[in-house]
Amino acid sequence: MSETDRHSRSEATVTLKRLTNGHAAAADALAPLLYDELRRLAGSLLRSERADHTLQPTALVHEAYVKLLDQRELGADDRAAFMGLAATVMRRVLVDHARGKKRLKRGGDARRVELEDIAESDGSTGDGLDVEALDTVLTELARLDERKARLVELRFFCGLDEKDAAELVGISRATASREWRMARSWLAREISKRREAQA
Repeated sequence: MSETDRHSRSEATVTLKRLTNGHAAAADALAPLLYDELRRLAGSLLRSERADHTLQPTALVHEAYVKLLDQRELGADDRAAFMGLAATVMRRVLVDHARGKKRLKRGGDARRVELEDIAESDGSTGDGLDVEALDTVLTELARLDERKARLVELRFFCGLDEKDAAELVGISRATASREWRMARSWLAREISKRREAQA
């Protein structure tokens, strides 16, 4: 690892610790680093795989975590702060990617990016979900119920399982399971309404 990389990693680790300690502005400093790294990793993955390759949010976020931060300096609270920020940034990366593909197709259907569990949630049959549609309805859900939206963001865009997402949101696994089912049902219904309106 170069001296520049070591310095960047140290700076990112310190910034994350500041975020964990309640300095909200630290998110503004860390988000661009995280965005650039996740976008680079996603681009690399898409270039090296078949055209219809499924992005794996968990793998991308984990790799960004390893590359950006010195894990020996971090505790569980730091990991929770990172994963929360990573879910938001991963959402932005995937939405930007979908919009870029749509622009390339000049108004055609956006390339659909399959994420873990989405096919089950909206009844689709393997063609994935329009990430832009998910982003729009998830923003609506956040206005109605911020905690459910955060749970969905952690599951869809960070690829966390129910147990880890519940822990990061600060709720029991049973509550997370119930809210996950309710949120998935609500999202599926809203996405379906949008598809019908566009048909």
